[in-house]
Amino acid sequence: MSQIPENKSNKPSTENPTEGLSLLIGQNLSDLEKNLGKPQRIDESMYGYQWYIYDLDTTRYLQVGVEENRVVTVYAMGENLDVAPFEIGQPVEEIFNTQYVDANINIDLNGNSYRFELNDTDLNIRPMVQLGNVYVQLYIDKFTGNLSSVRFMDAETLIKQRPYELTYQGQLIEPPVLNEAMWKTVESGTKKEIFDLTNVLRIRNDLKPLKWDETTAEVAFGHSKDMAENNDFSHTSKKFGSLSDRLKSAKVVYQIAGENIAANYTDGPAVVEGWLNSKGHRDSLLNKEFSHLGVGVYQKYYTQDFIQKWNQ
Repeated sequence: MSQIPENKSNKPSTENPTEGLSLLIGQNLSDLEKNLGKPQRIDESMYGYQWYIYDLDTTRYLQVGVEENRVVTVYAMGENLDVAPFEIGQPVEEIFNTQYVDANINIDLNGNSYRFELNDTDLNIRPMVQLGNVYVQLYIDKFTGNLSSVRFMDAETLIKQRPYELTYQGQLIEPPVLNEAMWKTVESGTKKEIFDLTNVLRIRNDLKPLKWDETTAEVAFGHSKDMAENNDFSHTSKKFGSLSDRLKSAKVVYQIAGENIAANYTDGPAVVEGWLNSKGHRDSLLNKEFSHLGVGVYQKYYTQDFIQKWNQ
């Protein structure tokens, strides 16, 4: 990808957004449900908020993070969503010509000082824009040069997630410590989000959505857990072998198969956007031959196993 163009705006906006989904930040739960209705489901996150999933159709896929009855973050990938002042599919050049994008984000909060430092990769594929007290993380598809999705956050949520290099003075805001039962609920929600987002991207690229395959998902979960427990990030397990070995052991019948793995990403949306910007992983996400998908998440290890079933 070519280097980012020079910014025409020379300072961050001190004004809060006046339109679009970013207006949800700070709203209470009753206002959220008045505006959007009841969610299709509610997933737990590892950051203390719950994801309210709005998946009316793939062009309006939306995740709204609610903590203590207040909206603290919004993640939007659906193409027919109002993410003003941005637009899903917008060319990156337009964004950099109209918004102030800096390599440093400075936040003063409750007497503490925080400074995020974005490296060149961050600036090119996941830059951040400040709009008053709302922080906007932009996910750029480097293969098309267009905006793929948008994440709006308040300052506290950004500090908890730490998506960039952080230095600080004072007290660091930490995410909650999860016990085993809490991790299981987070993992269950995250695998559903990864499945949903994969199909949003496939339909965006004029491909058939994948069907869920539970046995393949169990294989994927086993691999994520194996990688985590053995600190071995690889497609081939020392104990359970290659993907074909693992699918065979689970008696999964298929014609072709593929696998994506990832570790230590912020959450499901960040993982999927990471895969989209890596050629081999993108090829699996957008392979027209695959018919079914199983996703397995173990803490911060993620596995997608794709298969094509017979006669699909």
